[in-house]
Amino acid sequence: MAGTDEEGLDDLPPSAKLVFKVLEYNGSLTQKGIVEESMLSARTVRYALERLEEIGIVDEDVYFADARQNLYQLNETALAKDADADVEAACVECD
Repeated sequence: MAGTDEEGLDDLPPSAKLVFKVLEYNGSLTQKGIVEESMLSARTVRYALERLEEIGIVDEDVYFADARQNLYQLNETALAKDADADVEAACVECD
């Protein structure tokens, strides 16, 4: 994205936020599992996962039960950093 220093979860489209929440609630899922849980189209879920991966919130691993699929999970390190930034921003607003 031109003109932005660092994109965060707040800057993403609603579909990406929904996919984030589905993964947060359900844990690791395949793309098919995310489609079923979110009721979004497969194409929309692919785009949302791509956007979440770009900002480092979602990790992609091999799904060993079926190696043709990938398993998506939230990156806990990136989430902790994002939460710390939110707390820092809230503290700045209080001053």
